[in-house]
Order: sequence, then structure tokens, then C-alpha cells
Amino acid sequence: MTTELPPQPTEAPALAPEDPTPADAPARRQRPVAALLAGLVIGAGTVGGAWAISANSGPGEPGTFTLEGSFVLTDSVVPDGNGGCGGTRGYDDISEGVSVTVYSAKGDVVATGGLGASTYDQDTYVCRFGVSVPDVPRGEKFYKVEISHRGTLQLSADEAEAGKFAGSLG
Repeated sequence: MTTELPPQPTEAPALAPEDPTPADAPARRQRPVAALLAGLVIGAGTVGGAWAISANSGPGEPGTFTLEGSFVLTDSVVPDGNGGCGGTRGYDDISEGVSVTVYSAKGDVVATGGLGASTYDQDTYVCRFGVSVPDVPRGEKFYKVEISHRGTLQLSADEAEAGKFAGSLG
């Protein structure tokens, strides 16, 4: 054991920085609030995005299809002079754009559209219309289709989804 003392510093040791001054305190308190707000915004965005994705593609959603086919008016047809046509003498309601309503097997309206472009067949004197009704929900055993107010035509789900609607009037 020695009695010698180790060398002593000649300068005073530097003091550790004191706690934040009152001017610094508000800035430090705002950081947790800003982090909390940012977390809420990010969390809400994530939950909202997940909800939107699952709402549009959930396993319970059977999806939709476009019902397509044709409709022919065979009586009281009048050409329009431009290759198209429409109905007359009691069939005045049959023309391009007239309502096409699709019903479920229960009889509920599930989709609506309109008759498409018409073509006049000079050989047979008939008027042909395209039919295209978007957003028909899948999952029915059969569908009923009504042109204007002329009653319904029934077709199977397979026929409807395959674009095999075919109706006629006259």
C-alpha cells in the first residue's frame, strides 16, 4: 500500500447540462402530441384502406356481370333512314335507350340499362337492338328481363352470364 495520492486535476470539472430550461420545455412536450396525431392519422388511413379493399373483394361478395344479348321487334317497324329503326303503331315505346330491367328470382330489381343501337334488316323488315345491362349481381338461379313495360322473359343464370339473352316482340 502506498501513501501517495494520485494527481489531482487543476481545472474544475465540467458540469453536466442542467434539465431543459422553461423555454425548451414546450417544444419537447409537443413531440409526443405530434407523434400521437401522426399515429392516429396513419392508423385511420390503414384501417380505412383495409376496409375499402375488403368491402370490394370480400369472400361473401359474389361479384357482378354484364347481361348481354339481343332484342328483335318483328311488327310495326319503321326505319329511321340512318340504318336504325324503332317501333310504331302500338310499339312506339320500343326504341334505342328504352329501359331494360333485370329482376332477381325473387322479383327484386337488381340492375337496369337501356336498349342499345338498332339496325334495320331490309330483307326481313325487323328491327334488332343490342342489349347490355352492367352490374348484374351473380348468385341467382335465374333472372327475368323486361324491355319497356312488355312483361318479363326468364333465363337461367348460366345463360345470363354467358351473354345469351334473346328476346323478341311483335
